[in-house]
Amino acid sequence: MVHFVGAGSGAADLITVRGAKLLGEADVVIYAGSLVNPELLEYVREGCEVHNSAEMTLEQVLDVVKAAEAAGKTTVRLHTGDSSIYGAVREQFDQLEKLGVAYDVCPGVSSFCGAAAALRAEYTLPDVSQTVIITRAAGRTPVPERESIRSLAAHQATMVLFLSTSLAKKLQEDLLAGGYAPDTPAAVVYKATWPEEKAFRCTVETLAQTVEENGLTKTALLIVGGCLGEEYLRSKLYDPEFTTEFRKGSEA
Repeated sequence: MVHFVGAGSGAADLITVRGAKLLGEADVVIYAGSLVNPELLEYVREGCEVHNSAEMTLEQVLDVVKAAEAAGKTTVRLHTGDSSIYGAVREQFDQLEKLGVAYDVCPGVSSFCGAAAALRAEYTLPDVSQTVIITRAAGRTPVPERESIRSLAAHQATMVLFLSTSLAKKLQEDLLAGGYAPDTPAAVVYKATWPEEKAFRCTVETLAQTVEENGLTKTALLIVGGCLGEEYLRSKLYDPEFTTEFRKGSEA
């Protein structure tokens, strides 16, 4: 059996209770060493076989899994954040299915949630944005043209950009060309929820400057949108005039 476990956004205690339990029971752990907090390995029991996938290819990962399966062992594949976002898990799922190896998925706290916590932000503010676009700038990994930053910027929604810090200058150009106003609020969050977490607020027109001045090249998220500003409407959910399933409003 292989358990795919989301390690959480950084802090070791942000792994789920289920994820920590699976880690503690595993015979073999394959973790994404380039991004996963090594403190999470403290959950691993003595005698567990541990592999750092940052130094491995997909084929090498599968070889470890196949050896574990042949020995009747349980494997945890530990991915950063939540494995469904830029986790390269689909190709692993497909290969395990071909091999007839059973697997399941334990979700984790994504770094885009950790970034919101660092900024004390709500991505979906009434009358500002009810949509969150999670994307990345095109680099060595291409992005479909229909999902270009310029195209997505036209929506004026909240945008969270992964894997784009080193491309901040071009990203800023595309955000402006796509329709975000120069003074649109933005932020850069470095290593959200890690002990060394840093958050920098700026605007779209100062985004690249903020990245450069603070020496940020990776492991940072870029957030763009009016949700980081000061203006928004109060939620109807707690409005005393608004009637819900659970209480009658004063306007009723």
